[in-house]
This record gives sequence, C-alpha cells and structure tokens, in this order.
Amino acid sequence: MGKPEFVYVTFIETTAEQLWDALTNSEFTRQYWFDTELRTDWKVGSPVALAMGGTITDTGKILEFDRPHRLAYSFKHELDTEMGKEPPTRVVFTLEPVGKVVKLTVTHDGFGAGSKLYEGISRGWPAILSGLKSLLETGKAFTIPLEALGVDCH
Repeated sequence: MGKPEFVYVTFIETTAEQLWDALTNSEFTRQYWFDTELRTDWKVGSPVALAMGGTITDTGKILEFDRPHRLAYSFKHELDTEMGKEPPTRVVFTLEPVGKVVKLTVTHDGFGAGSKLYEGISRGWPAILSGLKSLLETGKAFTIPLEALGVDCH
C-alpha cells in the first residue's frame, strides 16, 4: 500500500490570474482560510509560513512558483505536538483554464502511514477551498467554525 495522498479538484468561475492572487495574497487568504496570512517572498527555495490570526501554524519552503499555473511548497505543521513530529509533506496547486472557469487541483502528499496530519488536512482543505470558490464567484467567503472541522481551538 502506498503513502496516503489527498487530491481535491474543483472548478471555479474566475480567471487563472485571479485564482492565483487568491492563493498567494494574504488579503484574500485571510478571508477564506480562517484568517491565515502567508509569509514569504514567493521565490523558489524561500521559507513560507502560514500564520492563523498571527500565530504560525505551518512552515515550509517554496518548491515551485510558476504564475499562474503551478505552485508548490513543503508543509510542516507546528502547533500540534503529534503532527509536528511528522516529516514535512508537500502541497501542489495546479491551475488549468477551461473555458470560462479554472480547474484547480490541490494535491497534498508525502504522508506516512497512519498520519494524524493527513486526517486533519482531509477535513481542512475542503472547507478552505469551498470558501475560496465562494469568495471568487460571489465576492463573499462563508465561515465554517474550526470546531465543526474537529479542530481544538483552545
């Protein structure tokens, strides 16, 4: 049996450039990603940190940056002690224009067997990406309480 891999595909009525900005600009990410700010200079090899409400939750390194087609970075969870012991994983965003929409494929891989992080991101990514789709298509992201995703906020 291979290592677990999370793949999420959605179609968003927007342009690749607008979607790219929503994935890489903290003005956007704060709106649909539980107040998450992305701290990086977006250069391959540079560090990246995800800060939720000012607290760094995840860190990594930029692996690919091909605007507006493909973005990849390593991903290491920093808050939960058990998840923090797991090795870094990888997140890849692939954007493919299809007529008036953009096909967004998010692949998160590199998990070990029995990964607690895999369980967490399997709940988190669908909520995050649903909020992204809503924001780009309607101008408003909806809010899903973290508690509803099984995240302990205390």
